[in-house]
Amino acid sequence: MDHDPTISQDVSAKPAKREPTKGRGLGRDVVVASICGGVVALMVGASYAAVPFYNWFCRATGFNGTTQVATSAPATGPIARKISVRFDSNVAPGLPWKFEPEQSEIEVNIGQVVTVFYTVTNQAARTTAAQAAYNVAPLTVGSYFQKINCFCFTEQTMAPGEKREMPVVFYVAPSIADDHENDGLNTITLSYTFYPVKDPVVKPLASGEGDKRKGNL
Repeated sequence: MDHDPTISQDVSAKPAKREPTKGRGLGRDVVVASICGGVVALMVGASYAAVPFYNWFCRATGFNGTTQVATSAPATGPIARKISVRFDSNVAPGLPWKFEPEQSEIEVNIGQVVTVFYTVTNQAARTTAAQAAYNVAPLTVGSYFQKINCFCFTEQTMAPGEKREMPVVFYVAPSIADDHENDGLNTITLSYTFYPVKDPVVKPLASGEGDKRKGNL
């Protein structure tokens, strides 16, 4: 009888051994975890650094309507061109203050140093504290609006029922006349908003309390 051909097999052959992968997988997990942790730490650090950097950038450039701080009147003096300045006041929810400008609008020469007053009253039966945030509109004129003195620079503490006049000394820089994008600008709005301070620093006198009315500087 015919038989089917047979194929000889080497039964002694054994499959090749594989190196264990557990250690390598654990090492890879540690590297990935370290990278992720580093990225998270970098993002958290960047988020904290972004706030002071943004504030510095706004003060340096006038971005987002942030006004500038001056120490004296402009060297060139006032020019003939006039501009109207409007004054806006706001109080954040939870702050029992009445806050308003004594004049809603004035007309000034560009480069003229002007003093205006806001009036604030603490309507609560307790001492309260707040600090003002500010900007100007249009937002593009922030770099030209120069403040020499302002109640917004410091925290304000008010006794129960206290009423106070707070001065703002400012000028519009004559260099705005060289910016042709502002050739048609007729009005600037200066806006303040007081926000409550949770942990106020009690002071015997708030900044500007000793200021007396002296008219325009």
